[in-house]
Amino acid sequence: MELLLHADIAKTRKKELRKLLVYFGNIELLDVHTINWKVQFNRNNQSYRMLIAICYLVVKGLLQTNADGITRMMDFSDEHMNRLYEKFILEYYRKEFPQLSVNASQIPWALDDGISTMLPVMQSDVTLTKGNNVLIIDAKYYSQTMQTQYDVHTQRSGNLYQIFTYVKNKDAEFGDKSHKVSGMLLYAATNEAVQPDNVYQMSGNQISVKTLDLNREFKDIAAQLDAIVKEHFKVY
Repeated sequence: MELLLHADIAKTRKKELRKLLVYFGNIELLDVHTINWKVQFNRNNQSYRMLIAICYLVVKGLLQTNADGITRMMDFSDEHMNRLYEKFILEYYRKEFPQLSVNASQIPWALDDGISTMLPVMQSDVTLTKGNNVLIIDAKYYSQTMQTQYDVHTQRSGNLYQIFTYVKNKDAEFGDKSHKVSGMLLYAATNEAVQPDNVYQMSGNQISVKTLDLNREFKDIAAQLDAIVKEHFKVY
């Protein structure tokens, strides 16, 4: 937080940081040059893993990238990066598009008899809604986005099954009302030669597979996210 106070961030955010620092008044500052980042995590401290990794990113002044395909900061797993990635997308849309309803909502199963015993929860990463127009985004962060066998690249089948299931069950909620429900798999771009960029029409719904290039200036990342909303909701 002390480092961020001297960084190029919004004044309002600096004001909030100063408020929080009051609670750390009796805590000594660490010398950032001598911090041991190779923390051994266990059941007792596992919840701090992501927070410490984010602190590492701030201190080193960089963002995690898989651009070289080799380096993995702090052995920071795809699972942890995926959580951070989906949270970033959710909060970006909440901030930048107040005219939309933006949530990480659960999707109920379209059941004929109402019995849902032992069915898994369908939890969307990001659901964008404007009236009866819905876009469900499943954010995916992998070191490799495509399945490859015998040099043939295909979409990850499990992810497609998942987003298709989300879309069809959400679609069923509207019944006879006029509506549009679409789905999108939004992968973080990698250095692979083949990147997914496809739009499919499946049983009356649009399912698209896109990538978000995080290895760019923030304004360019924002432009990519804005384009998704403009295309689906005609919002400018």
